[in-house]
Amino acid sequence: MAGAKPNHDYHLVDPSPWPFLGSVGAFFMALGGIALMRWSAGGQLLIGGVDLAQPWMFFVGLLVVLYTMFGWWRDTVKESHAGFHTRVVSLHLRYGMILFIASEVMFFVAWFWAYFDASFYAGEAQQVLRVEHTGGTWPPQGVEVFDPWHLPLFNTFILLFSGTTVTWAHHALLHNDRRGLIWGLVATIALGALFSYVQYIEYSHAAFPFAGSIYGATFFMATGFHGFHVLVGTIFLLVCLIRALRGDFTPQKHFGFEAAAWYWHFVDVVWLFLFAAIYVWGSWGATIHGE
Repeated sequence: MAGAKPNHDYHLVDPSPWPFLGSVGAFFMALGGIALMRWSAGGQLLIGGVDLAQPWMFFVGLLVVLYTMFGWWRDTVKESHAGFHTRVVSLHLRYGMILFIASEVMFFVAWFWAYFDASFYAGEAQQVLRVEHTGGTWPPQGVEVFDPWHLPLFNTFILLFSGTTVTWAHHALLHNDRRGLIWGLVATIALGALFSYVQYIEYSHAAFPFAGSIYGATFFMATGFHGFHVLVGTIFLLVCLIRALRGDFTPQKHFGFEAAAWYWHFVDVVWLFLFAAIYVWGSWGATIHGE
């Protein structure tokens, strides 16, 4: 009876070390992040009389988390190939990805909230946060902002084009066009890398700082976290490309790629809001850097 095939569509997973190992790695990353910042500032982090203000703890935690991600997703792929991902299991995987993207939406809502709160109430931000003198205007007096119709617009076209290439790859997969799938993924990955490079060039020419500036803090946190998501999405698609080259995906079973495509489209949409709100609206009537 124990070895009989179950008569239901649910997958009862075997005992796994990954949830525990991942939580341990996340704990060391969180504590190590604090220790790293204290160490970089020349401070201390005393716990039980021991100074933990060292950089190693964060990177140990990061390695544990990365190893957990690799091992856990490797086991998930094996379970799919073994036939455990029934229609019910696949539906629940989709629910999980949808909830993850919803949590990411709320994450970016927080950064938009901070930006609009500081911009609509510039005088209050100056008093409460003790930042630079804003002059009651936004951007604050003396801040030279980026020209939204230069590199930001170019990056907008890059991401919009990458949305079409990942859709091309998806449609190619549905029609069992392996060549179109691979070239669509290659093009999307290249465009994602180009976006990151252009954003690096943009940041290197910023005329305002991160520290001590409410405009710089809100700008770099919102656009910087989006840039981090672009990097993660590019790696996500690179893994999909490797799996596509191995022949893992079929027109019937390809949720790994589908999840990557959803994530990439989410990154595209967030950038459109960032471009409209922070670059275009936020520079309205402001001094453009370089003009």
